[in-house]
Amino acid sequence: MNNMTRSTTGKGMPGVFLYLMLTVLLGAYACSSTSNMTKTYTEPTIEPKSLTNVDAPTPDPREGLKAGLFDAGEAIWNLEMISQNPPPEDFVGVTNSDLAFKDNYAIQGNYNGVVVWDISNPSDVELVIDYLCPASQSDVSVYGNLLFVSGEGLGGRLDCGDEGVDEAVSNERLRGIRIFDISNIKQPEYIANVQTCRGSHTHSVLKDPNDDDNVYVYVSGSASVRPEEELPGCSSALPENDPNSALFRIEVIKVPLDSPEDAAIVSSPRIFEDLTAPPTHGLAPADKKHVEEAREQGEFIVEIGGTPRVLPPRFAQQLLGRVMQERGAEEGAQPTKADSTALREQLPAIIAQMFGTGDDNDRGPTQCHDITLYPEIGLAGGACEGYGLLLDISDPEKPTRIDAVADSNFSYWHSATFSNDGKKVLFTDEWGGGGQPKCRETDPMEWGANAIFTIRDEEMEFQSYYKLPAVQTEFENCVAHNGSLIPVPGREIMVQSWYQGGISVFDWTDPKNPVEIAFHDRGPVDSTSMGNGGSWSVYWYNGAIVNSEIARGLDIFKLKPNAYISENEIAAANAVKLDYLNAQGQPKFKWADTYTVARAYVDQLERNSAMDDNGILALRKGLFNAEHAEMLSDEETTYRENEILQSLAGILDSEANSSDYGDKMRTLAKTLRNLASM
Repeated sequence: MNNMTRSTTGKGMPGVFLYLMLTVLLGAYACSSTSNMTKTYTEPTIEPKSLTNVDAPTPDPREGLKAGLFDAGEAIWNLEMISQNPPPEDFVGVTNSDLAFKDNYAIQGNYNGVVVWDISNPSDVELVIDYLCPASQSDVSVYGNLLFVSGEGLGGRLDCGDEGVDEAVSNERLRGIRIFDISNIKQPEYIANVQTCRGSHTHSVLKDPNDDDNVYVYVSGSASVRPEEELPGCSSALPENDPNSALFRIEVIKVPLDSPEDAAIVSSPRIFEDLTAPPTHGLAPADKKHVEEAREQGEFIVEIGGTPRVLPPRFAQQLLGRVMQERGAEEGAQPTKADSTALREQLPAIIAQMFGTGDDNDRGPTQCHDITLYPEIGLAGGACEGYGLLLDISDPEKPTRIDAVADSNFSYWHSATFSNDGKKVLFTDEWGGGGQPKCRETDPMEWGANAIFTIRDEEMEFQSYYKLPAVQTEFENCVAHNGSLIPVPGREIMVQSWYQGGISVFDWTDPKNPVEIAFHDRGPVDSTSMGNGGSWSVYWYNGAIVNSEIARGLDIFKLKPNAYISENEIAAANAVKLDYLNAQGQPKFKWADTYTVARAYVDQLERNSAMDDNGILALRKGLFNAEHAEMLSDEETTYRENEILQSLAGILDSEANSSDYGDKMRTLAKTLRNLASM
């Protein structure tokens, strides 16, 4: 560090801290003839730098990567790859979905079931069990010894069989929540299920701080309503025609912890009441061209909300299979022209059942995609198709809507993440359902991105967008998807998946100026067509960054210290230990008062140029001397450590009122006083 070159930005700091250095730091040990100090202060090896001008790699190494499945090119910055773990044999070629964590285990959903990994040694991950139990999406959550798994597709079976369900109406079909006992995680025991009218695309597990007897599962089902003949009470009529309609509601399941086999739906809150159709944007030029080319090639085109879309080939094949089954086609037969014609005639009704008809185009969403629960602050963020909702969950059985926001730049509100203090919330836009390229050079930066809001007086106020800054090809599906906070004290840092755009680590402490500080990416699965791969979800868990790779298995990374996130900040984050973590359940991070946390705050003051070099040096040396005060005689140890810490805290408090970073200074001062009292 060059103490003579940095400008003086702290107001009044240089003189005060120079005095502190002379009276406390230089003389702290002169009065002690018993001093035994052998350690000396050293400067940090990497100087914290401002986020206003991040020196990212140029040209961006994520652009032009070699395509491939297990041999794709890779680009990485400020992260270290610890291990890559391919999927087990029965799960190769089948979509990996979301993650949950318990103790030292990462539990990975897959359309074929569930895979459990032991990540206690991130560099040598062990496969614990691959449990075959097909159902899309198999999103997973845990609480205690219970594992919850979502099922929404038509092929999921109550008995976990892999033969699927061929009948349009069947008492063997599972669409809802499976519940497993994982007391012995190597042998999960299937103990119950709760069927729902629209299945469970995703779900959220709520442990109410005021209820130790139950947990609650909020179910988000986005598929069409199943026939009443299959599940009594299911209705796809509009609410005014049938007050028990399965549309425009979510399901709340109550799970008694002493008897989880008695889990049942206890309420179906209509949190979408009175919402009107949100504003929308049209197709990007590249998408319009794609639709027209697909139409000319005879692909299936549908209209959703008045916008033409190409029916995904996999979904088209499923629907064609149903048409063929209805006419009694032999097994293995290929669809005929008549089958295609029949499907085209049926598609409007199918889409209307799933997404509504033109008669209700002025209505808002009929369901949520994800609901992120933050029980410690009594709030939830609902990402609900065309809206982002703020929910009050203080009564877990009766969540209520507090606020709702819409945005013409957003296409499909997908998931939410709160800041640790609950004063900000970030929503993701899974434009195109995650299957389309939205990071092409011609795509607007506002489309398929994150939107960041502040929360004040129970209202959300838009601040900015964040989108992966790397250009991706037309064969890489790339939109905002699932991620989590990294518990760096004093900052909002998030790691997030972007499908074949890879993973991005970015800072959104300043909600108006989010900045990328690390990334990892692979080349496309296929260089000639859209392949199935990329990051479905990525989360921080007890020091590891764990990535569910759709086709390639499980990746584990760790952060590398750099100018934008320091060694102290990483160490402070890694000191936070969780017993479990769910994708849609946000814990409130808490940090012990330690010297590591204090040094992390000092790094942040330096990064923000909150004081000049002498002030930073005084803080660093003061913390060093206090931390190593035990090298003095026993009679003087406590006194000397307390004296230094209290002196530093007093100076910080006195200067906080005249600084733009007064809150940070007060937080550091409080940490130092708490250290002094230990």
